[in-house]
Amino acid sequence: MSDAVSRREKAHPAALEVEAVLEQVEVSIDEGLSPEEAKKRLEEHGPNVLESSGGESIPKILWRQINDPLIWVLIVAGLFAILLGETIDALVVYAVVIANTLIGFIQEYKAGKEIEALASFVPTETVVLRDGERQTVPASDVVPGDVLLLQSGDRVPADGRVVAARGLQTDEAALTGESLPVEKSPDPVEEGSEVADRASMVHNGSYVTGGNGTVVVTATGRKTELGRVSTMLDEAEGVETPLTKQISWVGKWIAAAILAVAVVLLAIGLVRGFPLVDAVLAAIALAVAAIPEGLPAVITITLAIGVRHMASRQAVIRHLPAAETLGSSTVVCSDKTGTLTRNEMTVRQLWTSAGSRYEVSGTGYRPEGEFSRSDETVEEAPEDLRELLLAGVLCNDSGLKEEDGEWRVTGDPTEGALLVAARKLGLTLKEANAEHPRRDSIPFESERQYMATLNDAADGDGRVIYLKGAPEVVLERCDRLAGGGELDRDAVLARMESFADEGQRVLAFARRFESGDTERLEEDDVGGGFELLGLAGMIDPPRDEAIEAVAACHRAGISVKMITGDHKATAAAIGRQLGLVDERNGAALTGREISRLSDEELGEAVATTNVFARVAPEHKLRLLKTLQARGEVAAMTGDGVNDAPALKQADIGVAMGITGTDVSKEAADVVLTDDNFSSIQAAVEEGRRVYDNLRKALAFLLPTNVGQALIILIGVMFFPVVGGEALLPMQPTQVLWVNLVVAVALALPLAFEVLEPGTMERPPRDPNASILDWMIFLRTLMVGVLMAVGGVGLFLFEYGVQGGGLEGAQTMAVTAIIFYQIFYLIECRSLRGSVFEVGLFTNKWVFVGIGALLLLQLGFVYLPFMNTLFHTAPLGLTEWLLAALVGLIVFPFVSLEKWLRRRREKNRSVRQERRDLPAAR
Repeated sequence: MSDAVSRREKAHPAALEVEAVLEQVEVSIDEGLSPEEAKKRLEEHGPNVLESSGGESIPKILWRQINDPLIWVLIVAGLFAILLGETIDALVVYAVVIANTLIGFIQEYKAGKEIEALASFVPTETVVLRDGERQTVPASDVVPGDVLLLQSGDRVPADGRVVAARGLQTDEAALTGESLPVEKSPDPVEEGSEVADRASMVHNGSYVTGGNGTVVVTATGRKTELGRVSTMLDEAEGVETPLTKQISWVGKWIAAAILAVAVVLLAIGLVRGFPLVDAVLAAIALAVAAIPEGLPAVITITLAIGVRHMASRQAVIRHLPAAETLGSSTVVCSDKTGTLTRNEMTVRQLWTSAGSRYEVSGTGYRPEGEFSRSDETVEEAPEDLRELLLAGVLCNDSGLKEEDGEWRVTGDPTEGALLVAARKLGLTLKEANAEHPRRDSIPFESERQYMATLNDAADGDGRVIYLKGAPEVVLERCDRLAGGGELDRDAVLARMESFADEGQRVLAFARRFESGDTERLEEDDVGGGFELLGLAGMIDPPRDEAIEAVAACHRAGISVKMITGDHKATAAAIGRQLGLVDERNGAALTGREISRLSDEELGEAVATTNVFARVAPEHKLRLLKTLQARGEVAAMTGDGVNDAPALKQADIGVAMGITGTDVSKEAADVVLTDDNFSSIQAAVEEGRRVYDNLRKALAFLLPTNVGQALIILIGVMFFPVVGGEALLPMQPTQVLWVNLVVAVALALPLAFEVLEPGTMERPPRDPNASILDWMIFLRTLMVGVLMAVGGVGLFLFEYGVQGGGLEGAQTMAVTAIIFYQIFYLIECRSLRGSVFEVGLFTNKWVFVGIGALLLLQLGFVYLPFMNTLFHTAPLGLTEWLLAALVGLIVFPFVSLEKWLRRRREKNRSVRQERRDLPAAR
């Protein structure tokens, strides 16, 4: 085999001449494949479908929901309750287990369907050439070598090399992220070009937006670019969220602590002479006291409330833990088109033949804005500006109309932007066409790089040809400026480059007057003799709210990185407007440049680069993995098929609800209903609020369990043994009562706490930091000890000093703990600050919970069946007041601890500032 042939076989079809591709796939462009050859190749290559590698089985998904430390704690708690004869309590605990398992299973099962959504991108039928005849065949039967006959509106069923094209354009946004339709031609491209730059190829999953073409299939099924994305999606691993990791750690810690203490208590009971059965029952009582039965339910409901709040702010959560993960994100990798930008092309600058440069205000398709020149508003369009805008309106095949208060463009968005700009100065398409009716036109084609129209001149005196297209192509046909000025091509090209450097797409406009009444326009008619009218620079502008949202993320210590399929210059220009590119952060990095970097070099690059352009799916995955390897919690936004693997790999995947494909939505954790980056910033706020409220619930619940466990421990260790049993201050059933009612009535209202002041000014939390930090740990011990001392003290006072009965004394101890929790709840509304900083009445559910708990406790104390069930006795008014006073002790202790902590942190901050002063000088 010759070297030339070897190189040709290794080269990508996009880089080969058409003849070489036809030879490679062994097909005649005039005849196509024979039915026999097509059948043979179908058997060889397999059906043109995207088959999933197979998801997890239902039992495996179910087992993962159960195999969680907290769930095992609940299961053991239920067993303990059964051993103690509390069947109803056991059923309540197991109901929580079943609810948690079902919710998790449903969410994971739906997520496992994401690969199947890829099938929607493959058409059911397509037109091919076989044995020289057009045939409609199932898309699944398309094979390499098939000749596809594509026209506007068709979905492309496979990857193929363009053999012939007439105005062929395809929308590849779902695959490449490219915001505009891509022009296709048979001309080969440079070897190694990214998917978005392969103008000689069409790709599976894209669709034809204009023109028609003949394409020879080069890859089907999993071997297409879409299939490659499907394979990466199969291989991408869902990342365990920081919250999931921390809850798992807390569950293991609690389970281990309970086991250790229960074993110690069992040993103490045996040493003190307890019968074995009684010693085991005492250990079980302690375990029941220490297990936070309501914690999983509180976590689930807190997350569910966060989900509801986020939905009201345009962020729909598909997986409960994602409600918190956004709040812990340290970096957000965002798509550009439609998320950070409006996805509406807008004319920003105009340069006319008179040498004037105009700035155009306003964004999007709403025709509102002003023209300015040298910072002065233009009230009436000068002749040079009007003629340039008129050319943009007449040499145009798009439309602009208002529907239900929204302005929409039909046709090419670039042409639509020209209509919007003209309308801002009062020039409408209807009026222009009435004054200059079109006689004929030459549509835009990628080979020509221009469009031309033949219109009536003013007052019907002759004709005028308008020319619009790439500046270099239009300049070749011009020999003067409109108005008779001398044409300086270098100056015009320099102006064009200045527009392009700002990321703008540049079009040039020219005209030529014709005498006579010709009705036809041929390519030979636009070979030269034109006068240049000027240039137009347009861009898809950033959303105003996105600029503020990016700034808010930066204030919150969250890095924002823009990852797009657009060109480098365009991406860098948008990045500068968004505040992503400055003197500290370098310009854009392209996918090709990423490929050349080692892992270490890329790690350094992502630290200083915020804009990535011309990025392919594998580059997105590599960027995400690099960020995660650096310890970042990465959120990723996207809307296309090409984004799905990265969405799945990210710590938190965010899909677009309007423009997003089914594949991207299924792979994501969050779906934005308005496709707006500002909704991500709002969701981050909600995520931080959810995490803070989870910490508050944890800080509130754990002291209850510690306090009750200490009460049981004190009873077993120090109280007298009567008939082989310890005189316990609380019965196991009473312990279970406190755990359940406190969790429901008091812990749940904390899920409704508002966002505390300064939350979005603090940096993201360390993803490795424990949700159960030293502050919560020490406060849990302090409040638990206070609760145990108060509960045991009141028990001894009532039982020993007042001479009350055992049931009355135990009822006093339980009531004291209830009041402890009520007053402690007020303090838990802010873990560091005063309740007055968040607002005493900003959370009405706290008072609803307190009222409900007092009603439940009244039933616990006075209802006869409750007295029988829980071994309680009625209390007098004095006993109620005494229990409330003992519970109130927690308030000054926690307030003092908060004040000391804030003072210590302030002093530490002052000392740090003093140390930094010499370095600053």
